Amino acid sequence: MDALPVEENTGLSYASTNVVKGENGISTPVAHACGHDSHVTALMATSMVLHSAREKWSGTLICIFQPSEEHLNGAQAMLDDGLYDKIPKPDLVLAQHVMPMRAGTVSIREGPFLTAADTFDVRVFGRGGHGSSPHTTIDPIVIGASIVMRLQTIVSREVVPGELAVVSCGSINSGHTSNVIPDYLDLKLNVRTFNPEVREKVCSAIHRIIEAECEAGGAIEKPKITRTYSCPATVNDGETVQVLRSTFKSFFKDRLVDAHDASASEDFSLLAKAAGSPYAMWMFGGIDEKVWDDAVAKGTVNELPSNHSPFFAPVIEPTLETGVDALALGALSFLKRK
Repeated sequence: MDALPVEENTGLSYASTNVVKGENGISTPVAHACGHDSHVTALMATSMVLHSAREKWSGTLICIFQPSEEHLNGAQAMLDDGLYDKIPKPDLVLAQHVMPMRAGTVSIREGPFLTAADTFDVRVFGRGGHGSSPHTTIDPIVIGASIVMRLQTIVSREVVPGELAVVSCGSINSGHTSNVIPDYLDLKLNVRTFNPEVREKVCSAIHRIIEAECEAGGAIEKPKITRTYSCPATVNDGETVQVLRSTFKSFFKDRLVDAHDASASEDFSLLAKAAGSPYAMWMFGGIDEKVWDDAVAKGTVNELPSNHSPFFAPVIEPTLETGVDALALGALSFLKRK
């Protein structure tokens, strides 16, 4: 299961206390702040439920516990490791994710469902020196600050209004003390888009802006820009969603709710594309029903803890029951009945 570099502050008796060394070698608290423990639990329970009822259906059920979803490279890693040499290629791939929705609810729609994602590591090169003599240096922090500010204009000034695009700087690191101007600065950028043309435009603009700001700031060499991971948008198959929506509507009734645009991303669709098969994904809610209803009444839904928050803690029930129901119903909608 993927853990995030987040220190859990839910106050739960089973809250994560794990600390691991990150990529930078620094000890970092980690937690399942995106619901992956819920996902694994629901899939395990679903496999047990369907196995116990195997005399009522026929077909091949494959349960894949994909790792490294947070880095969006787990699906490709499994494929590179010969996944379909070890198991049959699926005729259909289904997936689900817990979200900050009312617990007990499910949402799905056909077509574009989740965004494509691209992440960049950037290093800006300056010339370090004494903090009291900045005129003898080329300050990468000043250049980096200009880059971060200028990147904000991509969405507001270069993307057509109505098209979804997100450009975020999630990390900026440079230097270690107050009286030393460092030699370099590191940025970590995250991009989310639906439209492939917008995706290309945004990624191209990132390169252009970073290179231009480095030149304007007198950087001693060109910046190093590395795309660290990339995955396509999740586009749900229309016919598959029609079947699932009919099944879910019959079972969940008014707990099947409208799906809204989400700028999150998933790489599981690569598993389907590699098999040449259709796929669909849905969301299920994890926010306590009373907490959700109170937030709706007060107009504070956006203030509720969401995925990746140190306070995100899906309630155990009816969250898990709903996740199991949805997975089992989804599978049985396509497996043959005996």
